[in-house]
Amino acid sequence: MGYLVPPAGSIPGALERSSEVSIHIQLRELLRNYITNHSKSGRQLPSERDMAEHFGVARMTVRHAVEALVDEELLERVVGVGTFVSHRKLDVQVKLTSYSEEMQRRGMTPAAKTLAFEQIPATARLARELQMDEGQPVIRFRRLLLADGEPMSVDENFIPAWRVPGILEKAPPTSLYNLLSERYGLVIEWGEDMIEANAATPSIARLLKVDVGAPVLRMERHAFVSRAMVDYSVSFYRADRYKLWVPLQRPGVRTRRTY
Repeated sequence: MGYLVPPAGSIPGALERSSEVSIHIQLRELLRNYITNHSKSGRQLPSERDMAEHFGVARMTVRHAVEALVDEELLERVVGVGTFVSHRKLDVQVKLTSYSEEMQRRGMTPAAKTLAFEQIPATARLARELQMDEGQPVIRFRRLLLADGEPMSVDENFIPAWRVPGILEKAPPTSLYNLLSERYGLVIEWGEDMIEANAATPSIARLLKVDVGAPVLRMERHAFVSRAMVDYSVSFYRADRYKLWVPLQRPGVRTRRTY
């Protein structure tokens, strides 16, 4: 939010007074085009007063157009500061693809910062989640995942050490699932996710650059090869950048929709 407020003159297009389409709808669509094609996430919108003067309309007309786009989550208001172009929320699709693959599919540049890559003894909880004995060695792989340089999630994976001998002898992998598949022949076939809303702890808030207590999505995953547990992970997603997308199908109905 360190950008200067742009002038209303930077919004391309003009209103057609003779059109049958109402003025506030025309203005809404001019703003939509401006947001989509001529601005960026986090940029401030010109002030309502400036837009009213530029387009020769009442401020209430501008407010109606802006509110419609706030309702669509294209814009967001910050009390006492102004109106900004919203960050587009990415859908957390419940499927077994890597983070790198998902971000590349969206046209974003993925990156990761390794926070921990080590062997630890299984705690009572890890032993229960990984279906192993307490104290047995586990590989812990914790990362901060980024897209276009912005923090998106904190991921922590736990893998029984006996399944991945020598994994710590090389640099941390850029894609964990690809490494498991290509080096160890462990092709993740299915998994179970549990997703819930959490408040960001101080450590998670610092990594994700959000306020302490800000909403985050917590995803807990158990990933399997055949019937064997291979990976247990816990991820924290920024709730202001993600939404959950879950395709549903009625039991017994064979027709599948292409998404």
